[in-house]
Amino acid sequence: MFSAVLISLLIQATITTGQWISVSNGGPWGDWGSRQWCPPRTVARGFSLRVERPLGSDGDDTALNAIRLYCASPSTRDTQETITSSESSWGDWTPVSWCPSGHLMSFALQVEPKQGDGDDTAANNIMMQCSDHTVLTGKGGYWGTFGSWSWTCPSGICGIQTRVEGKQGRGDDTALNDVKFGCC
Repeated sequence: MFSAVLISLLIQATITTGQWISVSNGGPWGDWGSRQWCPPRTVARGFSLRVERPLGSDGDDTALNAIRLYCASPSTRDTQETITSSESSWGDWTPVSWCPSGHLMSFALQVEPKQGDGDDTAANNIMMQCSDHTVLTGKGGYWGTFGSWSWTCPSGICGIQTRVEGKQGRGDDTALNDVKFGCC
């Protein structure tokens, strides 16, 4: 009985090439962009964020606007390509957060819940775990809380797809709301 349950759990926990990992706390606004993949024989070893800093009481805050993955061979930081899915244009890119060794495997997303009549920002920051067990925390926004960790991609992350709300004109902009990562 115990071994059958354990085997069942192991089968459910196995993430294979081409599958996507996600979290349950992403924001509800926007559309999913196209899926982007690292070049063959590379894996995501680092990431950077496009973040708009707080604008104060007179501005419309968006916080996290984009996520960029740095694809490299498994044994070097020599970037072969950067990939990003949908993005908004507000804010600046943060310095790259690199895995000391290994590659990116899982993530948790910091999201501000709906504010009602307030200024919504949705996704604000991300934490990513490396295969060497290092946890990298992005230099993102300030609002919201981190949710649960995603499943793990044992062979690494090599794909990205983001959900981004387009510019709202005079409405409330949120920019990046959610993200999924593809397993190598």
